[in-house]
Amino acid sequence: MKADLHCHTTISDGSLGISDIIRQADRDDVRYLAITDHDSLASSSRAAVLGKRYNVNVIPAVEFSAFDGSRGRKVHILCYMPQKPDRLEGLCLRTSEGRMNLGKRMAMKVLEKYPITLESILRYSAGSKAIYKCHIMHALMDYGYTTELYGEVYDSIFDRNNGICAEEVKSEADFYPDVHFVTTLIRASGGISVMAHPKVYDSFELLEELAKSGELDGVEVWHTSADDDEKKQLLYIAAKHDLITTGGSDFHGFYNHYAIQIGSNLTPEESLNRILERKGKA
Repeated sequence: MKADLHCHTTISDGSLGISDIIRQADRDDVRYLAITDHDSLASSSRAAVLGKRYNVNVIPAVEFSAFDGSRGRKVHILCYMPQKPDRLEGLCLRTSEGRMNLGKRMAMKVLEKYPITLESILRYSAGSKAIYKCHIMHALMDYGYTTELYGEVYDSIFDRNNGICAEEVKSEADFYPDVHFVTTLIRASGGISVMAHPKVYDSFELLEELAKSGELDGVEVWHTSADDDEKKQLLYIAAKHDLITTGGSDFHGFYNHYAIQIGSNLTPEESLNRILERKGKA
């Protein structure tokens, strides 16, 4: 049974809507799918209805952006099957508002250098809870300032040290919640907390810390960012702390950094069953 437990729609920074994502999952014979939009559970109800239509079992989920204060880094935490999702709404709202304000500031900086319209950016962010970098880049592509989403133009705008939006990019930590707060809130909601792609933000040390303290339920092992040696390291940590091991494509459609398909990374059936049977810790 194929299970992809990490993908994004136009509600956050994906290029495809909920119905397109689910139809694609069906075509790829993915029978369990978690739509993990950033800091939003808005897709859950509609996705569940559409999933039944296409014989795709949709697992309620969200990917939280958080901050590891001890190491000064971002970290992403996936939450699956929250039994009391209302307890997560305040956190989703605060982070989305912070991200929207950041996106507006970045957009205005870009408009100072590139004579495009704000409406051209908003066209791509219309269904999202915020303005993301990919929406800004897509608008720049329409106007012919670049032929690719990621590359020299992207770096000239969003590089943390030299980009024209460097100050704004560095301010992300101002509205990201502390990672310990996020895992505690997920536990209070009855959800299952899984660290997403530890390689992306070099979160291996944090993973050990959260697993040892019992704050974390699982880790995403099968993700494009991790090579074979890193996957072995993650499996070792998971075995030591009895963590659930998951996998997902992290599909964003056109907005991916690399070409990838839904179902390209999967969660083992044993891990899927642990998620479905456990239904979190209230």
